[in-house]
Amino acid sequence: MDMKVVVITGAGSGLGASLAKKYSDLGCHVCLLGRTKSKLDQTAETLTHSHSIYEVDVTSKTNVAKVMQSIKEEAGPVDLLINNAGVGDFDLAENIGEESVHHMIDINLKGTIFCTQEILPDMKKRNQGIIVNIVSTAGLEGKVNETVYCASKFGVRGFTESLAVELQDTAIRVLGAYMGGMKSPFWDGIFEPERINRLMDPDDVADIIIENTKPRASLTVTEVIIKNKI
Repeated sequence: MDMKVVVITGAGSGLGASLAKKYSDLGCHVCLLGRTKSKLDQTAETLTHSHSIYEVDVTSKTNVAKVMQSIKEEAGPVDLLINNAGVGDFDLAENIGEESVHHMIDINLKGTIFCTQEILPDMKKRNQGIIVNIVSTAGLEGKVNETVYCASKFGVRGFTESLAVELQDTAIRVLGAYMGGMKSPFWDGIFEPERINRLMDPDDVADIIIENTKPRASLTVTEVIIKNKI
Protein backbone atom coordinates (compact mmCIF):
# COMPACT_ATOMS: atom_id res chain seq x y z
CA MET A 1 0.00 0.00 0.00
CA ASP A 2 1.28 3.47 -0.90
CA MET A 3 1.81 5.88 1.99
CA LYS A 4 -1.68 7.13 2.73
CA VAL A 5 -3.07 9.52 5.32
CA VAL A 6 -5.48 7.71 7.62
CA VAL A 7 -7.51 9.66 10.19
CA ILE A 8 -9.07 7.70 13.06
CA THR A 9 -11.28 9.28 15.73
CA GLY A 10 -11.52 7.58 19.10
CA ALA A 11 -8.02 6.21 18.51
CA GLY A 12 -7.04 5.99 22.17
CA SER A 13 -8.39 2.50 22.86
CA GLY A 14 -10.41 -0.45 21.57
CA LEU A 15 -11.14 -0.72 17.86
CA GLY A 16 -9.61 2.68 17.09
CA ALA A 17 -6.27 1.64 18.57
CA SER A 18 -6.38 -1.71 16.72
CA LEU A 19 -7.08 -0.01 13.40
CA ALA A 20 -4.30 2.50 14.01
CA LYS A 21 -1.73 -0.25 14.64
CA LYS A 22 -2.76 -2.25 11.59
CA TYR A 23 -2.83 0.71 9.19
CA SER A 24 0.54 1.81 10.52
CA ASP A 25 1.91 -1.67 9.82
CA LEU A 26 0.65 -1.27 6.24
CA GLY A 27 2.83 1.82 5.88
CA CYS A 28 0.19 4.50 6.31
CA HIS A 29 0.65 7.80 8.11
CA VAL A 30 -1.93 7.48 10.88
CA CYS A 31 -3.48 10.55 12.51
CA LEU A 32 -4.70 9.66 16.00
CA LEU A 33 -7.67 11.75 17.13
CA GLY A 34 -9.30 11.67 20.55
CA ARG A 35 -10.21 13.58 23.69
CA THR A 36 -7.42 12.26 25.92
CA LYS A 37 -3.82 12.79 24.85
CA SER A 38 -2.42 10.23 27.30
CA LYS A 39 -4.50 7.48 25.66
CA LEU A 40 -3.45 8.62 22.19
CA ASP A 41 0.18 8.53 23.35
CA GLN A 42 -0.29 4.89 24.43
CA THR A 43 -1.63 3.99 20.99
CA ALA A 44 1.19 5.90 19.32
CA GLU A 45 3.77 3.73 21.12
CA THR A 46 2.46 0.69 19.20
CA LEU A 47 2.85 2.27 15.75
CA THR A 48 5.62 1.33 13.35
CA HIS A 49 5.43 4.24 10.88
CA SER A 50 5.03 8.01 10.92
CA HIS A 51 2.04 9.29 12.82
CA SER A 52 0.61 12.39 14.43
CA ILE A 53 -1.62 13.08 17.42
CA TYR A 54 -4.47 15.56 17.63
CA GLU A 55 -6.67 16.26 20.61
CA VAL A 56 -10.17 16.93 19.31
CA ASP A 57 -13.69 17.50 20.56
CA VAL A 58 -15.79 15.99 17.77
CA THR A 59 -18.92 17.68 19.16
CA SER A 60 -17.49 21.09 18.18
CA LYS A 61 -17.62 21.84 14.46
CA THR A 62 -15.16 24.69 14.99
CA ASN A 63 -12.66 22.43 16.76
CA VAL A 64 -13.05 19.67 14.18
CA ALA A 65 -12.48 22.15 11.34
CA LYS A 66 -9.31 23.45 13.02
CA VAL A 67 -7.90 19.94 13.56
CA MET A 68 -8.71 18.74 10.03
CA GLN A 69 -7.03 21.84 8.59
CA SER A 70 -3.93 21.10 10.68
CA ILE A 71 -3.90 17.52 9.38
CA LYS A 72 -4.11 18.75 5.79
CA GLU A 73 -1.21 21.16 6.33
CA GLU A 74 0.99 18.79 8.36
CA ALA A 75 0.27 15.34 6.91
CA GLY A 76 -1.51 15.99 3.61
CA PRO A 77 -5.00 15.37 2.26
CA VAL A 78 -6.97 12.64 4.00
CA ASP A 79 -7.25 9.37 2.07
CA LEU A 80 -9.22 7.45 4.68
CA LEU A 81 -11.43 8.77 7.48
CA ILE A 82 -12.65 6.33 10.12
CA ASN A 83 -15.38 7.82 12.31
CA ASN A 84 -14.92 5.58 15.33
CA ALA A 85 -15.46 7.91 18.32
CA GLY A 86 -18.51 6.86 20.32
CA VAL A 87 -20.01 6.73 23.80
CA GLY A 88 -22.89 4.86 25.40
CA ASP A 89 -24.98 5.33 28.54
CA PHE A 90 -27.36 2.45 29.10
CA ASP A 91 -30.53 2.44 31.18
CA LEU A 92 -34.29 2.35 30.77
CA ALA A 93 -35.52 5.17 28.54
CA GLU A 94 -37.03 7.24 31.35
CA ASN A 95 -33.86 7.03 33.44
CA ILE A 96 -31.41 8.45 30.89
CA GLY A 97 -30.48 11.97 31.97
CA GLU A 98 -30.42 15.04 29.77
CA GLU A 99 -26.63 15.26 29.83
CA SER A 100 -26.32 11.65 28.67
CA VAL A 101 -28.79 12.27 25.85
CA HIS A 102 -26.77 15.25 24.60
CA HIS A 103 -23.51 13.34 25.05
CA MET A 104 -24.55 10.38 22.89
CA ILE A 105 -26.23 12.41 20.15
CA ASP A 106 -23.40 14.96 20.05
CA ILE A 107 -20.48 12.50 19.94
CA ASN A 108 -21.97 9.56 18.06
CA LEU A 109 -24.04 11.40 15.47
CA LYS A 110 -22.94 15.03 15.24
CA GLY A 111 -19.27 14.07 15.61
CA THR A 112 -19.52 11.71 12.65
CA ILE A 113 -21.23 14.39 10.58
CA PHE A 114 -18.81 17.18 11.49
CA CYS A 115 -15.68 15.12 10.76
CA THR A 116 -17.09 13.92 7.44
CA GLN A 117 -18.09 17.43 6.37
CA GLU A 118 -14.55 18.69 6.83
CA ILE A 119 -12.84 16.12 4.61
CA LEU A 120 -15.46 15.84 1.85
CA PRO A 121 -14.51 18.91 -0.22
CA ASP A 122 -10.91 17.71 -0.67
CA MET A 123 -12.02 14.15 -1.40
CA LYS A 124 -14.43 15.46 -4.04
CA LYS A 125 -11.76 17.70 -5.54
CA ARG A 126 -9.37 14.74 -5.85
CA ASN A 127 -12.22 12.31 -6.62
CA GLN A 128 -10.78 9.73 -4.26
CA GLY A 129 -11.01 8.64 -0.65
CA ILE A 130 -12.78 6.30 1.73
CA ILE A 131 -15.09 7.12 4.63
CA VAL A 132 -15.74 4.37 7.18
CA ASN A 133 -18.42 4.93 9.81
CA ILE A 134 -18.28 2.61 12.81
CA VAL A 135 -21.98 2.28 13.51
CA SER A 136 -22.57 -0.82 15.70
CA THR A 137 -25.46 -3.27 15.48
CA ALA A 138 -27.33 -0.71 17.61
CA GLY A 139 -27.83 1.05 14.27
CA LEU A 140 -29.71 -1.96 12.90
CA GLU A 141 -32.07 -3.01 15.69
CA GLY A 142 -33.59 -1.67 18.87
CA LYS A 143 -32.19 -2.96 22.17
CA VAL A 144 -33.32 -2.85 25.80
CA ASN A 145 -31.59 -0.13 27.84
CA GLU A 146 -30.14 1.36 24.64
CA THR A 147 -32.96 3.64 23.41
CA VAL A 148 -30.89 6.80 23.04
CA TYR A 149 -27.71 4.97 22.03
CA CYS A 150 -29.69 3.21 19.28
CA ALA A 151 -31.29 6.52 18.29
CA SER A 152 -27.84 8.04 17.80
CA LYS A 153 -26.60 5.02 15.85
CA PHE A 154 -29.74 4.81 13.68
CA GLY A 155 -28.95 8.44 12.87
CA VAL A 156 -25.42 7.51 11.83
CA ARG A 157 -26.84 4.74 9.66
CA GLY A 158 -29.14 7.21 7.91
CA PHE A 159 -26.27 9.63 7.38
CA THR A 160 -24.03 6.84 6.06
CA GLU A 161 -26.57 5.44 3.61
CA SER A 162 -27.56 8.89 2.35
CA LEU A 163 -23.93 9.93 1.93
CA ALA A 164 -23.28 6.83 -0.15
CA VAL A 165 -26.14 7.81 -2.46
CA GLU A 166 -24.79 11.38 -2.75
CA LEU A 167 -21.37 10.02 -3.70
CA GLN A 168 -22.45 7.14 -5.94
CA ASP A 169 -21.28 8.91 -9.11
CA THR A 170 -17.82 9.61 -7.65
CA ALA A 171 -14.83 7.40 -6.85
CA ILE A 172 -15.25 8.11 -3.12
CA ARG A 173 -16.31 5.04 -1.17
CA VAL A 174 -18.46 4.86 1.96
CA LEU A 175 -18.53 1.85 4.29
CA GLY A 176 -20.84 1.35 7.25
CA ALA A 177 -19.44 -1.13 9.79
CA TYR A 178 -22.04 -2.69 12.07
CA MET A 179 -20.58 -4.79 14.85
CA GLY A 180 -21.65 -6.11 18.21
CA GLY A 181 -19.80 -5.50 21.48
CA MET A 182 -16.04 -5.93 21.54
CA LYS A 183 -13.53 -6.49 24.34
CA SER A 184 -12.72 -2.87 25.14
CA PRO A 185 -12.88 -0.28 27.94
CA PHE A 186 -16.23 0.83 26.46
CA TRP A 187 -17.98 -1.86 28.53
CA ASP A 188 -16.12 -1.28 31.81
CA GLY A 189 -18.68 -0.85 34.58
CA ILE A 190 -21.49 -1.95 32.26
CA PHE A 191 -20.81 -5.67 31.76
CA GLU A 192 -19.20 -8.11 34.16
CA PRO A 193 -15.53 -8.86 33.29
CA GLU A 194 -16.42 -12.48 32.42
CA ARG A 195 -18.93 -11.31 29.81
CA ILE A 196 -16.51 -8.75 28.38
CA ASN A 197 -13.89 -11.48 27.91
CA ARG A 198 -16.32 -13.48 25.77
CA LEU A 199 -16.84 -10.60 23.34
CA MET A 200 -15.03 -10.45 20.02
CA ASP A 201 -11.52 -9.08 19.79
CA PRO A 202 -11.09 -5.57 18.31
CA ASP A 203 -8.10 -6.87 16.31
CA ASP A 204 -10.36 -9.32 14.48
CA VAL A 205 -12.91 -6.61 13.73
CA ALA A 206 -10.13 -4.31 12.51
CA ASP A 207 -8.92 -7.02 10.11
CA ILE A 208 -12.41 -7.37 8.64
CA ILE A 209 -12.82 -3.61 8.17
CA ILE A 210 -9.41 -3.31 6.50
CA GLU A 211 -10.19 -6.20 4.14
CA ASN A 212 -13.42 -4.49 3.14
CA THR A 213 -11.74 -1.16 2.38
CA LYS A 214 -9.15 -2.61 0.00
CA PRO A 215 -9.67 -1.59 -3.63
CA ARG A 216 -11.02 -4.44 -5.72
CA ALA A 217 -11.99 -4.60 -9.38
CA SER A 218 -15.69 -4.43 -10.21
CA LEU A 219 -17.02 -4.39 -6.66
CA THR A 220 -17.55 -2.17 -3.67
CA VAL A 221 -18.56 -3.09 -0.12
CA THR A 222 -21.09 -0.65 1.33
CA GLU A 223 -21.71 -2.33 4.67
CA VAL A 224 -20.38 -5.15 6.80
CA ILE A 225 -22.16 -6.76 9.77
CA ILE A 226 -20.06 -8.49 12.43
CA LYS A 227 -21.77 -10.24 15.34
CA ASN A 228 -20.66 -12.11 18.44
CA LYS A 229 -21.35 -15.85 18.49
CA ILE A 230 -22.83 -15.55 21.98
